Amino acid sequence: MSTTLADPSHIAAAREFGRFYTAKLGMTRSSVYRTRFSLAEARVLYELGAGVDAVAALKRRTAMDGGQLSRLLKRLEADGLIDRLPSPTDGRKQLVKLTGDGEDAYATLDATSREEVGALLDQAADPAAAIAAMEQLKRALEPKRHAVTIRGPEPGDFGWLVERHGVLYAREYGWDASFERLVAQIAAEFDPDHDRAWIAEADGVRSGAVLCVHQDEKTAKLRTLLVEPSARGLGLGTRLVNEVITHARAGGYETLTLWTNDVLHAARRVYEKTGFQLQGEAPHRAFGHDLVEQTWSLTLHPWTETR
Repeated sequence: MSTTLADPSHIAAAREFGRFYTAKLGMTRSSVYRTRFSLAEARVLYELGAGVDAVAALKRRTAMDGGQLSRLLKRLEADGLIDRLPSPTDGRKQLVKLTGDGEDAYATLDATSREEVGALLDQAADPAAAIAAMEQLKRALEPKRHAVTIRGPEPGDFGWLVERHGVLYAREYGWDASFERLVAQIAAEFDPDHDRAWIAEADGVRSGAVLCVHQDEKTAKLRTLLVEPSARGLGLGTRLVNEVITHARAGGYETLTLWTNDVLHAARRVYEKTGFQLQGEAPHRAFGHDLVEQTWSLTLHPWTETR
């Protein structure tokens, strides 16, 4: 027997909308976006492509049953799209990474999704009204919206920045303590007369950070971008990078540069989204691993737009 308190007419209307919406987006087909992937498979590939790599986080983000997710991951692994491996710091936890073929599959899904949704909006009587209604529906159905704030540094923030870099990069990438020492050195060299720092909070809890460091009169460097796993998906990375860009442009810098490694897929997508261009890359040995280091830059003309 149902125990819901919702109005029966509201339930009927919601169910009707669900049938309409799933058919419009092609969710009733055996595969989605002109690919061979089911909706569930596509969703997992998307989350992995967006930087989620812990099985527990995947389960939470997709709202899948544990058994269903386990079977789906086995299929993707058998197809050579993912690798599963234990956490380097906790053998009880499992991490999932896209393989090269998995990265290609994600890129195809992302591109075809954009095309199909774009075609749907092109046919809409009022695309802007449709998007506004979607946003309103999302807000109405969410039980809680996270209160996100960006502020300057306070006592204890730099210690937290160093500690969280050390913990998260060891947990997620298996990097050794030399990375934490590098972040500690960057924090120690921070000059409040020339440099700036931003801390992101979600619901009053420190959840992200970034630095803008003076290199010379024409160049500033973006450093130590960090977003906590619990806050991923809130757009904190993009907001923090845009703070750096705005500050660097206002400070008269001509170029904003950054150094990263190619395994940091989620961060790279933020840099691309905000207008950075890859300038060069090379293999190197660092933090206990063979990596590919990358240099990115953004030319800070007054008319450069961030998205």
